Amino acid sequence: MKRRDFLAGSAMILGAPAYAQNLNTDESTEADREVSPAVRHNISSFRWLDWQPYFRNLNKGAILVDIDSRALHYWSEDHTTYKLYPTSVPLTDDLTRRGRTHVVRKVEGPEWRPTPSMIKRNPEWPPYIPPGPENPLGTHALYLSWTYYRIHGTHDTRKIGRRSSNGCIGLYNEHISELFALTKVGTQVLLI
Repeated sequence: MKRRDFLAGSAMILGAPAYAQNLNTDESTEADREVSPAVRHNISSFRWLDWQPYFRNLNKGAILVDIDSRALHYWSEDHTTYKLYPTSVPLTDDLTRRGRTHVVRKVEGPEWRPTPSMIKRNPEWPPYIPPGPENPLGTHALYLSWTYYRIHGTHDTRKIGRRSSNGCIGLYNEHISELFALTKVGTQVLLI
């Protein structure tokens, strides 16, 4: 087998959607679908998911963040765009919030202030960091209806794919830039 054939075959395998999900949307309740065994035991964060088990519609688009698999899924309102991104997630379960929220604000070049609980845990942290390469929110931020919770970029790429945040969902800066352009204020968000 030639290297080119191997690489092409590998790309096809990795890029193929996983259709073997067992999500019975007719008999389960919405809450059951949000924590279904197929999601809870997802060992591969890069597999295609359908939006229907998680959202009633795609009005204003939809974002699903799977904390366990450290993946963010985005579906556009017009059903033409689906994106899947690796994420960083909260360090511990007590910092993790799950449930439904929505995007209330979009900021390019966000500034950062630690929350009161962050200051308590890390009193040495500065009270303010302006936009730029030292800012923990990266280049773009989607502010959620939950106080202090964001989906944002990061300049520290080592954090992606790990439990490394104080509650927010982090993306590579190039991914948050793309998601930022696709997302509207009002986009529905579900963290499971």
